[in-house]
Amino acid sequence: MTIRNISLNSALLPDGWHNDVLIELDGDGNIAALQHNSDDSSAPKIDGFAIPAVPNVHSHAHQRAMTGLAEVSGPGADSFWTWREVMYGFAGKMGPDELEAIASQLYVETLKSGSSIIGEFQYLHHQPDGTPYDETAEMSLRCLSAAETAGIAITILPTLYNYGGFGGQPSTDGQRRFVNDAERYLGMLETLNKVSGNHPLRQIGISPHSLRAATKELLQEVITGLNDLDDAAPIHIHIAEQIKEVDDCIAWSGGARPVDYMLGNFDVTGRWCAIHATHMTDEETDALARSGCIAGLCPTTEANLGDGTFNAGRFLAAGGAIALGSDSHISVSPAEDIRQLEYSQRLKYHARNVLAGGPDRSTGRTLFEAAASGGAAAMAQNVGAIEVGKRFDVAILDPSHPALIGRTGDQVLDSWIFSGGNACVRDVYVAGQKVVEDHRHIREDQILANFRATITRLQKD
Repeated sequence: MTIRNISLNSALLPDGWHNDVLIELDGDGNIAALQHNSDDSSAPKIDGFAIPAVPNVHSHAHQRAMTGLAEVSGPGADSFWTWREVMYGFAGKMGPDELEAIASQLYVETLKSGSSIIGEFQYLHHQPDGTPYDETAEMSLRCLSAAETAGIAITILPTLYNYGGFGGQPSTDGQRRFVNDAERYLGMLETLNKVSGNHPLRQIGISPHSLRAATKELLQEVITGLNDLDDAAPIHIHIAEQIKEVDDCIAWSGGARPVDYMLGNFDVTGRWCAIHATHMTDEETDALARSGCIAGLCPTTEANLGDGTFNAGRFLAAGGAIALGSDSHISVSPAEDIRQLEYSQRLKYHARNVLAGGPDRSTGRTLFEAAASGGAAAMAQNVGAIEVGKRFDVAILDPSHPALIGRTGDQVLDSWIFSGGNACVRDVYVAGQKVVEDHRHIREDQILANFRATITRLQKD
């Protein structure tokens, strides 16, 4: 159902909470006019608390199929690197149909969590033996198809992956599905640009997997090709996620840490998104903030993998921008990721409301608005606030949920984030299209049935 005019009972606008907010939409689902404290009763009235939908900036859709399957201890100490071997084994079974079914289910869950955009960091490019599909962009195209089915906006970020370690080390058998040289990668990017360029809910970008997987020369060649298509398109990169990665970078480079190396060798600006950036010195933290690069944080996944704690207080105090993603999808919830981010700092500093940003401020609102605006920039999509000119991507929080009863203003955000979670999200709109209504996605049954059949089939193989 596409709406053209709507009245919101209570809405979070850039200058705060307002009642009786009359919204007029243009034909593309963008906000053409807005008035609060309106007495116009002609538009349909939506009860509840309207907030901007939060972009989910970091997704590996195929990993949704293995959630919970790496929680058994191995013979030695477990880490990200042992988890990765489990992931490689599971990903090796997956074909285009399986990926599309799994991505569709993930995107439904993403919408139901209150997010309206997915940033798909897609590196499962080729057949299990490493042979390219006849259409080399097949797997990324399947993610676009899944997004279309679910009704979610997407920034597709095909992953540049060609090496197995710093300095151009050979890739491993477990990585053979990921590997492309510059020519083949840029061909995939051109294909994705052709099908996304005029689509209102699609944006392309690139995702060099990491400094381990893409050399300086390879990445510079690809950025040049990207700029020929769109010189403002986003660039996302995993960086400084694990201590071993930092140590390996120092050993290879002769002393530079990953963030130092990135800042010193590339023109890092606000179009860049540094995913994780967990292990930075204070100097790196300040320099990353000054660059305008967005820190793409995945607090729940980072906790699940034992990665470490992001230097959030210093980064935000230095004016750094953040965005949030669900990454491996062990949980799909912006509320939970905001909560985990704040709790990581509370555990680190033995204090409360560490990231509130000053006296008498709501911690939930401070972090929510940072994630909404930073996420919009990282996705290069015109969202992140309920205001004229923005796309009407909005989540409605349910005033009848026990966590929200009696709450007003910023109490609503704090109670959603620190207590109620996904169960508080009642409705979600993407470009004025209602895709979640009364806690259910409009295609939930069909998509879930396909997902169930796919997981059953994969588990038999």
